[in-house]
Amino acid sequence: MTKKSSLGRQDSSASVPFRLSAHLPEPQYAPNPNTVPQPCLDPAAFSPDSFAQPYCDFMTSNPTIFHAVHAFSKQLENHGYTYLSERDVWNSKLKRGGKYYCTRNGSSLIAFAIGRDYESGNGMAIVASHVDALATKLKPISKVPNKAGFMQLGVAPYAGAMNRTWWDRDLGIGGRVLVRDNETGKVETKLVKLPWPIARIPTLAPHFGAPSQGPFNKETQMVPIIGVDNSDLFSHSASTNEAFSGIKPGTFAATQPEKLVKIISNEIGVTDYSTIISWELELFDSQPAQLGGLEKDLIFAGRVDDKLCCYASQEALLSSSDDASSGIVKMIGMFDDEEIGSLLRQGARSNYMSSVMERITEAFAPSYGPNVLSQTVANSFLISSDVVHSVNPNFLECYLENHSPRLNVGVAVSADSNGHMTTDSISYSILKRVADLCGSTLQMFHLRNDARGGGTIGPMTSARIGLRAIDAGIPQLSMHSIRATTGRLDPGLGVKLFKGFFDHFEKVDKEFANV
Repeated sequence: MTKKSSLGRQDSSASVPFRLSAHLPEPQYAPNPNTVPQPCLDPAAFSPDSFAQPYCDFMTSNPTIFHAVHAFSKQLENHGYTYLSERDVWNSKLKRGGKYYCTRNGSSLIAFAIGRDYESGNGMAIVASHVDALATKLKPISKVPNKAGFMQLGVAPYAGAMNRTWWDRDLGIGGRVLVRDNETGKVETKLVKLPWPIARIPTLAPHFGAPSQGPFNKETQMVPIIGVDNSDLFSHSASTNEAFSGIKPGTFAATQPEKLVKIISNEIGVTDYSTIISWELELFDSQPAQLGGLEKDLIFAGRVDDKLCCYASQEALLSSSDDASSGIVKMIGMFDDEEIGSLLRQGARSNYMSSVMERITEAFAPSYGPNVLSQTVANSFLISSDVVHSVNPNFLECYLENHSPRLNVGVAVSADSNGHMTTDSISYSILKRVADLCGSTLQMFHLRNDARGGGTIGPMTSARIGLRAIDAGIPQLSMHSIRATTGRLDPGLGVKLFKGFFDHFEKVDKEFANV
């Protein structure tokens, strides 16, 4: 994520410009102060309800993974966290009492606070989630021929997107654009998010009978329309020539819809289209996240899975007092690619988190080696926090009695006897003790024996590093829909438990030292 000359550009919904630290790319819009995570509340005045509207604002303002990670990075810097580049050696940079963060690919983030009494070999209290969400991404060559007077866009589903919930939705577009500076030759990243919906996947009216009922072909029958072009009815001229379009043949821009290139370029302040060397753009539901229900006790939003747990974990880290558990490292992780298996370098199966843990351990070890690293891992604990299925009142037969989480009650622990979750008796007991100390309520989720479960980053992370771990996440309805529902109190209830974990883990871990 980066920025530069077109920095003054503002989103239509924004009014207050801001400036980031030198290494952080500035987005191509200036967000309203309420659209990025705000300073945490005084712990003494903690109220779960206080996080409801800020969470909605954050979700509306940051629809893509790149925007979300950028906003989280800015918030960390505003709270005194120092950016660390993975290209650098960290040993001389890390200090007791220091707070740091790093990003990978602009789509994953790890932040950590080193206790002032930390010693190498001490444990790390970690809450990790995934920040990616189901999306519809532009294909590498997204230009497709016009058909019947409509301009269309070549797209592909990410994970389970483009399911039936994507029909007839107002779809916005955003992501990152790679631009080469002609003077320096260096490539930089610019974030972009158009402030209006540009696409729609239209259904076939039921009047047409069987063809309108499906099944549907995602390649040929779910191609988004992005505009109208009836020029074929009135002109016999050849395709637009280079002089008129300004787009040079053989460039990346020439492989994309001409009008899209021009609109995106204008939005990020680019006048030479040939300097755009690539982009990663996606379509997303443009409807704002908002409070709903008769008493506004619900939250309706897109991409809840799993920016919800990422949001709660970061607020918890920032809310945790430096005086609490001062002998450990408090850490959060937000990973990309969970929805497609986590196998890429920015995913949870990579070396990202393990390398950060190793670097911290080494920086404070008089003589670093496998022994002290293994000691660190043995003293550490991971909460794998992914959203959990809330009970659906219209399908009670699909849920297991006493294992059906409700909204606005508390974080739910997920268990699975076949290893799809990390929860066991020890990890549950540790988190239950934390919950008791901070006044949180734990719920329990387990699938019926005749149902198929999903997975989380918990087992892969726990197995790769060797961490004790538990799966515990915030409940939501309509998982993998383009729009989901959680409770008004649920973001704040997540903050409360995760903050309690950071505050009390050092004490609780000593109670379980012999198990």
